[in-house]
Amino acid sequence: MRWRGRRRSDNVEDRRGAGMSGGFGIPGGGMRMPRGGAGRAGFGGIGFLIVIVVVAMLLGINPLTLLQGVDGSMPVQPQGEAPAPPESDEMAQFVSVVLADTEDTWQKTFQSEFDADYPRPRLVLFTGAIRSACGFAQSATGPFYCPGDRKVYIDLAFYDQLRRRFQAPGDFAQAYVIAHEVGHHIQNLTGVLPKFDEMRRRLPEAEANQLSVRVELQADCYAGVWAHDTAQKGLLDKGDIEEAMNAATQIGDDAIQKRTQGYVVPDAFNHGTSAQRQRWFRIGLTEGRMDACDTFSPGRV
Repeated sequence: MRWRGRRRSDNVEDRRGAGMSGGFGIPGGGMRMPRGGAGRAGFGGIGFLIVIVVVAMLLGINPLTLLQGVDGSMPVQPQGEAPAPPESDEMAQFVSVVLADTEDTWQKTFQSEFDADYPRPRLVLFTGAIRSACGFAQSATGPFYCPGDRKVYIDLAFYDQLRRRFQAPGDFAQAYVIAHEVGHHIQNLTGVLPKFDEMRRRLPEAEANQLSVRVELQADCYAGVWAHDTAQKGLLDKGDIEEAMNAATQIGDDAIQKRTQGYVVPDAFNHGTSAQRQRWFRIGLTEGRMDACDTFSPGRV
């Protein structure tokens, strides 16, 4: 991936070495829901959100305005200042460039789809453990997105784990991780995560896991949408897409279960199989559109 010398995001907080400060992951990660969460009012399901977006767009209404009413609120947390990554820190610079790329992609998409500016998330670098609005997390959790404070959290040591333990090397595999977590931010903005949090509290574990898989696969598809835009700008090197596809393969639920326990328990899947994660990343990459990432309609997963 051609990242050197390009714009870096201003939305990076460097909390490394500060101790405990405040989904995607292996084996959990991906996203963490705030403690307490939403109330238990009635709901019509994730598919209802898709209907809202379609109807609003046909009527020329900003869907985000209606979705705010569906999930109750989309609070904006005040952001504290934190030092930017040092100039000599290459990996921190890399994730800052990737974050900037996602900002460009989603700003363009939000302007086109919703006629609205893209509310940018912040990315927090930490070491060891950290406290977020979603509670306490350790590095072993893997990178995650917290909807409560709209921040992506990552300990950069995870990339060593990705390369060594999961045999998924390469800078574009690393970029895919960030793009997936930003995909959860998109879901938070459009109301998917609040509704998921509400629904999972009512469902048996196996059904909640199935819904979680759909949420995670949509984040993979959104990562593919970003990759499509990056490819259109001529920023990919030969082999980059293969790196991301390999990463999707290595972190599928079935692959992780086989590696860690020697057998597969489908009812325990909560991120998707290797084949599913590859497929939905590829859909986003090929189509380059949000509406291609409907993982919630029957028969789509």
